[in-house]
Amino acid sequence: MTKLSHSPDQPMRLVVINAGVSDPSSTRMLADRIAQQSLGRLAATGHAASLAIIDLAPLAIDIAKAIVAGFPGEKLQAAIDTLAGADAVIAATPVYKAGMSGLFKSFIDLVDNDLMIAKPVILAATAGTARHAMVTDEQLRPLFAFLRAVPVPTSIFAAPEDWGAPELGKRIDRAAAELAQFVASGVGRAITNAAWDGYQHQFAGNAAQAERSAADVNFDTDLMRLAAGGSSAG
Repeated sequence: MTKLSHSPDQPMRLVVINAGVSDPSSTRMLADRIAQQSLGRLAATGHAASLAIIDLAPLAIDIAKAIVAGFPGEKLQAAIDTLAGADAVIAATPVYKAGMSGLFKSFIDLVDNDLMIAKPVILAATAGTARHAMVTDEQLRPLFAFLRAVPVPTSIFAAPEDWGAPELGKRIDRAAAELAQFVASGVGRAITNAAWDGYQHQFAGNAAQAERSAADVNFDTDLMRLAAGGSSAG
């Protein structure tokens, strides 16, 4: 396993997943507001950060082809690699038919299960009515928990009536502050380095620490011993 490390001179990498498809997109506008506030909060902790945005709309055909073919094309692979290199993530989706966007879910379906381990995530959603306000916590939060990411305590939802309300700005700032403190502490990287061998991984996958040759594989784990027909150390 290659341990993750971060040079103090290297900016933190903040990555936005934007599933908005309209132009202009309220989902993209919400993601941009969260991103700018997060960059400001990170700067306040003494951490410079770069920003990369993964717009899923231009990748829709590539995502559909990858689901059918079982492997991503060049443009989609570049997006997945960008996500793999993130120190923190903002995930924003519109709500359709009382659920997250199918485009958003399809993209996440193509991400290896170990790609987002211990990455802090701000969960965000937009909808045409406040009746869908629980989508972030009832659908997005369990999804990212399955990926072993670490969603921050405050999620962001915006209906049309929220855009001019000060409460939205307060929630965005609170979520950005939570994200910045998590990143600044380095606990996500520490968790990944300490517990990586205990997770199940896909060989030659997209995660930053994925095993890409036999030399990278730690065979002295309970999982590998069981796979070889032996017994666990315990």
